Amino acid sequence: MLQDLLERFLTGDGGPAAGQVGLGMLLAEVHNRSRERLNQALRPLGLNVRGFAVLIALPMYGPVSQRELMDRTGMDKSAMVRLIDELEEGGLVSRRRAPQDRRAYCIVLTPHGERTLAEARQAAEQVGEHIFGWLAEPERRHLVDLLRGVAERAAPLQPEASTADESH
Repeated sequence: MLQDLLERFLTGDGGPAAGQVGLGMLLAEVHNRSRERLNQALRPLGLNVRGFAVLIALPMYGPVSQRELMDRTGMDKSAMVRLIDELEEGGLVSRRRAPQDRRAYCIVLTPHGERTLAEARQAAEQVGEHIFGWLAEPERRHLVDLLRGVAERAAPLQPEASTADESH
């Protein structure tokens, strides 16, 4: 059903705006399918895409606070707290006192987390090869450039700051 509507939008049925809606729907469908495919591959490791993103970020940024992980991954506070709790329960990460601030905690990979991350990278590589392997390297770079351009233009508009009180 969705595929029929999507194809009709992309071929021009539905009027002038339908093509734009169709492109957005196609991007969402690609996102949903690729995320589910990766989640399927990560599930046997006790992970999902969000958990994998945190595990990847930890070696990149070193021991970091939950706050910094939130900023780096774009997750909100409640989602991050739940995710770190799950990763900690799975023995993948631990919370340690931050040396620079004894009131704060840093999140660090455990040895089990390091092994799981290595396995998750292999699973993600296989999924990525399945999804993108048919593209030549220049096509992949071009796709990344195009998607970055779309992402920049899709960012919400920032409200204009009012410089004067209009009631005076």
